[in-house]
Amino acid sequence: MAYIEVEEGVPGIRSLVMFRPETGVHLYDLARVLLRGESTLSEAERELIGAYVSGRNNCGFCMNSHAAAARCLYGQDKALVDEVLKDMQASHISDKMKTLLNIAGKVQVLGKEVKEEDIAAARAQGATDKEIHDTVLIAATFSMFNRYVDGLASFTPTDPAVYEEMGRRMVEKNYQMPQKD
Repeated sequence: MAYIEVEEGVPGIRSLVMFRPETGVHLYDLARVLLRGESTLSEAERELIGAYVSGRNNCGFCMNSHAAAARCLYGQDKALVDEVLKDMQASHISDKMKTLLNIAGKVQVLGKEVKEEDIAAARAQGATDKEIHDTVLIAATFSMFNRYVDGLASFTPTDPAVYEEMGRRMVEKNYQMPQKD
């Protein structure tokens, strides 16, 4: 049960942005730009960064919903998502993505944990400055989203099928603000 009075049964951040749409619209706009805007990182890779950071923050709602979206976007390679969430270094994700996820993980702890050698390692694997920038911003944004969802004890479903449907909706609807019924 959420700490504030939100729409019953609406999970995660959706209920919170419906509670305060004047702030929620900006959060959804930011998510849309970061996760669906033009980038040399695929939408799947960007969703994976969000899921990875959320998992490290122990935010079940955000990790599960964005992992589901990443699985949809990866299609036949969807097993990569679970590999990364289980053990990123042992996963079959590209070395470039491993260096970017390493940076994201450091941002999740504290931005100042990112060091020049982390950036150099990402560049050595072919990461561009924009990809490094966007990785840091996605990680920072998801850390905020995770704290928003968990700080208000937003409803977190436990049924994997709910997340699978949520992931499809996130991919198809491109982060449109939820509307009250």
